[in-house]
Amino acid sequence: IVEAVVLVALVIFVFLRPFRASIIPIVTIPVSLIGTFAMMALAGFTINTLTLLALVLAIGLVVDDAIVMLENIFRHIEEGLDPFSAAIKGAKEIGFAIVAMSLTLAAVFAPLAFTPGRTGKLFSEFALALAGAVLVSGFVALTLSPMMSSLLLRHNPNPNRFDVFMEKILTGLSNGYEKLLTLVLKKARWLVVLVMASCGVGIVLVYPTMKQELSPLEDRGTILATVTAPDGSTLDYTDKYAKSLEKIGSAYPEFDRIFANLGNPTVAQGSVIYRAVDWDQRNRTTLEIAREMQGKFNGIAGINAFPITPPSLGQGFRERPVNFVIQTSDSYQNLNAVTRQMLDAIAKNPGFIAPDVDLRLNKPELRIDVDRVKATELGVSVDVVARAIETMLGGRAVTRYKRDAEQYDVIVQTQASGRNAPDDIDNIYVRGRNDAVIPLSALVKVRESVSPRELNHFGQRRSVSITANLSPDYALGDALKFLDATAAGILKTGYTTELNGTSREFRSSQGALVIVFVLALFFIFLVLAAQFESFIDPFVIMLSVPLSMFGALITLKMTGGTLNVYSQIGLITLVGLITKHGILIVEFTNQLREQGVDTFDAIVKAAGQRLRPILMTTGAMVLGALPLALAKGAGAESRIQIGWVIVGGMTFGTLLTVFVVPTMYSLFARKSVPGPNKKDVVDSPSEAGHAHP
Repeated sequence: IVEAVVLVALVIFVFLRPFRASIIPIVTIPVSLIGTFAMMALAGFTINTLTLLALVLAIGLVVDDAIVMLENIFRHIEEGLDPFSAAIKGAKEIGFAIVAMSLTLAAVFAPLAFTPGRTGKLFSEFALALAGAVLVSGFVALTLSPMMSSLLLRHNPNPNRFDVFMEKILTGLSNGYEKLLTLVLKKARWLVVLVMASCGVGIVLVYPTMKQELSPLEDRGTILATVTAPDGSTLDYTDKYAKSLEKIGSAYPEFDRIFANLGNPTVAQGSVIYRAVDWDQRNRTTLEIAREMQGKFNGIAGINAFPITPPSLGQGFRERPVNFVIQTSDSYQNLNAVTRQMLDAIAKNPGFIAPDVDLRLNKPELRIDVDRVKATELGVSVDVVARAIETMLGGRAVTRYKRDAEQYDVIVQTQASGRNAPDDIDNIYVRGRNDAVIPLSALVKVRESVSPRELNHFGQRRSVSITANLSPDYALGDALKFLDATAAGILKTGYTTELNGTSREFRSSQGALVIVFVLALFFIFLVLAAQFESFIDPFVIMLSVPLSMFGALITLKMTGGTLNVYSQIGLITLVGLITKHGILIVEFTNQLREQGVDTFDAIVKAAGQRLRPILMTTGAMVLGALPLALAKGAGAESRIQIGWVIVGGMTFGTLLTVFVVPTMYSLFARKSVPGPNKKDVVDSPSEAGHAHP
């Protein structure tokens, strides 16, 4: 947050230069953030990763309205008006545009706050916090900023060298832009249309090639190694190999704590947790370490182990990215055969790491059949046989022992060496008629067999779940497409597929965010149409959206980013940000046309006058988001995604918007002069003929 404030203040100082002028937008930041905190408290929100992310973005947003107001007032002072008159005139001119920009940006986040599912619940606080900051900043820009401008701004009759140098550059930039825009509007309008259409085609071509996932894998300072020993293994067996995993972890200086949890949920399963030192004390991420450890885990014969880095959106610690479910009403044996075919196909794809299934039909067991006739003849009940086996092999608490206020269970059980093999049952004896000692082998028959470890159902049907980790260059979206295509070629009639866990949430969030994006565009259009009292002006303004989308996608692709909930929310935010430029140009063009200026001249003059505040707001937003794009440490992977979307989309979109919006306005502008209806109101039809035109 501090980095963003410093960079935004630098942009303001470079463009406006007087220190007094720089104070006014900077004051907007703490006032807006305090107002946002108040709204968050009222809504019952907490300060968490997502609300803090919203506040960092808000720093670039909240100064936008104040910058636009300040620049307009400052321009009038430089033209000779006294500060108070300039504040009144500037506020009147820009007030409508600020209201439109604030409501437009707030409207973008309205659909996001009502997104269903876990993703919606997580990001509702982000959306409402950011929308609250924008509304507070709009109110501050309409009230506090003009008042401070009337008191602090002064015309500088003796500018220093830096002021003269910067003013010369900015004036030359504005004049050069007006000349180039005039040339474009006269001779190259269709070239601009072609560029805009090319951006639209570019989106269509680039979007399908983007990697897609639920959220970026984050370095959360922890690695969980899941341990699965062969079914039927003892706890000692599992512990032996878990110590091998601990030894592997102890060789890494990045880990300062290692903890093993064995026998959960069965004695053949467990986990080893590696806790890393703080982020600034190591050069590698846990993701890089986990990928290196996977190769070493594969070299341990006797168990199946793979490292997991915790998901970033609150899923279970053991949750793996791929969770593909096959459902059927067929037998488990046939389901297992189909699953093996799927695993064979998955094994040929290097994008999947350590695939696993939850259907295992080879758990060893001993089936003990009691000879009831013989047991009855010898006076031994089946209950006695069962109790003897339970006590000697499984153990049974027979009493409690109390010592020094502590209570201990007394458990009767054969020593471990006496219960390792099926033949050990021969050494168990029971009492029969007349207290005769009878070997258990005379009463029972023991045979070895196998059984399923567990039989799972999903949607009330028999099911098997295929889970896997993914290689760094293989996205979840690509993995699910591969599994869908593979299943379509393998599964027979009566088999269906479903998703669970992270995969299910990814698929549902994709559909929900597409709907949110469309609703955001629709809401913005309605808000602008109501404010401009026109359908054409909002249409012209919103033509800048594809330009910024193309820039954002290209930037995301070049920086190795993916389409995930963070980057998609950045794209939705970008819709509201980029339309601000169009609102400024269209609103000032309409004002000049109301004053009688020709449409062509009004477009050129309005665009030239608004270039400086457009560049200032873009610079503030880009530099405000730059700390996110260059973030390091905990949670940086997610912040980087949304940061580059804002930086790339605003930079590329602004460069084209300053030409596209004027060009489209010249092509679609209303022939009637914009402004309020000034006709006289008549009370009756008889008065209509006498009404003045």
